[in-house]
Amino acid sequence: MVSFPVKKGAFFISLVVCIISIAFLFLLHYTDFKYYENIFLLILFFLIIYLFLNSSFRNFIEKNIEPIYKIIHDVPTNGKKPGEEFHYYYKGINALQKEVQEWAENKTQEISRLKNLEQYRKEFLGNVSHELKTPIFNIQGYILTLLDGGLDDPKINKLFLMRTEKSIDRMISIVQDLSSISKLESGEVKMRMESFDIVTLVNEVFELQSMMSNEREIKLIMDPVKKPLMVKADRKRIMEVITNLVTNALKYGKRKGYIKISFYDLKNRLMIEMKDNGIGISQDDLPRIFERFYRVDKSRSREQGGTGLGLSIVKHILEAHHQTINVKSVLDEGTTFTFTLGKAKLI
Repeated sequence: MVSFPVKKGAFFISLVVCIISIAFLFLLHYTDFKYYENIFLLILFFLIIYLFLNSSFRNFIEKNIEPIYKIIHDVPTNGKKPGEEFHYYYKGINALQKEVQEWAENKTQEISRLKNLEQYRKEFLGNVSHELKTPIFNIQGYILTLLDGGLDDPKINKLFLMRTEKSIDRMISIVQDLSSISKLESGEVKMRMESFDIVTLVNEVFELQSMMSNEREIKLIMDPVKKPLMVKADRKRIMEVITNLVTNALKYGKRKGYIKISFYDLKNRLMIEMKDNGIGISQDDLPRIFERFYRVDKSRSREQGGTGLGLSIVKHILEAHHQTINVKSVLDEGTTFTFTLGKAKLI
């Protein structure tokens, strides 16, 4: 950074002003100018001093501020690409203050975001290890018991082998779900777009979940629809979305409760709403329910089964369709999920 000593600058400016003032007084004293000519000279000298001081201060500020600007603009913020050529032009102190403030705020937000990502990474690794550790320890316990003589005991050998198979299936489900999320995030999985009737698909899901709903005494309801509602999406993936949402609602629903699906026309899109009167979700947990392995009630969630990845998969599938999903909930009253799908164009 180029330095400009304050004392030296003040001395230099004072000397120049003094010389100009002496020159002006000399002209007034030794020349026979009229009054208006004196006024003209006064204005002229004022302009000379003003332009000189303005130029001096401008050069001083630019030499000292340019490195600050360069530091700010070298850091990629607000969409600026790293390595982009730097062009500096003076905008004034107020503009500089505003840019520095914006830069500082952006850096603060970036630091906060990185801290959140680090925290999320730690939680994710902890959750993955915990979810895999449980079935692995179960398998280890069953196998060791069989090796220690249980294999020859007809009362437990088949039972323990069946439990081992169940734990292995759980591990496979976790790995498959993680693989699905990874592929969806990377764009490796391409959506096979086709036109289909969303009402028929919902009826299929209800039919597949009817046994579970009867066991839990939860009614599956769909608003009456007079005609097919055609959407364009990946039918298999959307069936996975609705199945995950309905299954979750059944697991955490209240006995003799209900799950209701409604449809709303939004011009080029169709909004699907799924509402239940289950246990609900607290406002503290609501922002995190789409995170991998996040469970509102961890003990109850594991009793109900599942990998804890269902809602995360739902979110990624809808994002792959360039759609969104929203949720609102009141604890002990119920939860409502809404998402959109593009309408199929009528031929």
